[in-house]
Amino acid sequence: MIDFLLFLLVGALAQLVDGALGMAYGVICSTVLLSFGVSPAQASASVHAAELFTTAASGSAHIANRNIDWKLFWRLVPFGILGGVLGTYVLTSVDGDVVKPYVAIYLGLIGVFLLYRSFNRIPHKPVPMVIVPPLASTGGFLDSIGGGGWGPIVTSGLLGAGGQPRYVIGTVNAAEFLVSLSVSLAFLFALLTGHWEDAPDLASNALSVGGLVLGGILVAPFAGYAVRIVPEAWLLRAVGTLICGLSLIQIWQLFS
Repeated sequence: MIDFLLFLLVGALAQLVDGALGMAYGVICSTVLLSFGVSPAQASASVHAAELFTTAASGSAHIANRNIDWKLFWRLVPFGILGGVLGTYVLTSVDGDVVKPYVAIYLGLIGVFLLYRSFNRIPHKPVPMVIVPPLASTGGFLDSIGGGGWGPIVTSGLLGAGGQPRYVIGTVNAAEFLVSLSVSLAFLFALLTGHWEDAPDLASNALSVGGLVLGGILVAPFAGYAVRIVPEAWLLRAVGTLICGLSLIQIWQLFS
């Protein structure tokens, strides 16, 4: 029960930040799962299973508030799915112990990037659509490999290219549902076909996934309010510090 409440709290915090900033749900949840000793593939599969529910809730809220740029949405989705499925294939093809140090380092770099962004305001200007396909495919690939990265890569990239925050965050959140669905189906396909040879019993993570789902769903409707009362820089610094700290703990555990 204590583990369930812990993951509920983690899921709520992650969704609060993700819904308000368009990033960090997967990164936060993945780093926590990895720090509990879960393999990278199992952590990614668990987080994407939880995101099926949280992204549906968050995306619905953004649709209701008309925060979606549908032209950008349909340009993001196919390339995000392609990158996500490719990342799943790579992640389930190699030994989890081999990948774990690289995933921990990658998540640490994301944490550093979030800290950097909290001290450097990104200017806004029109987004050139030519950058969307490579950005979405890279975000989908890294999201699948690391269990998080769609938001930090795609949202930050689009904002850096000049996208309007309201529509960038809303569109990226809504697109994430279809990307998470495709990644979850790719994990399921790998499991059923025997491609994922060292696949664990996913039911063993049911408690943690349930906590992440419930926490995310409970907080999703309030994320829009949070962004109005909590300065973006404070949230980014808190999340960046947390992710860097957890990443360093994982790296120390792996190499000690």
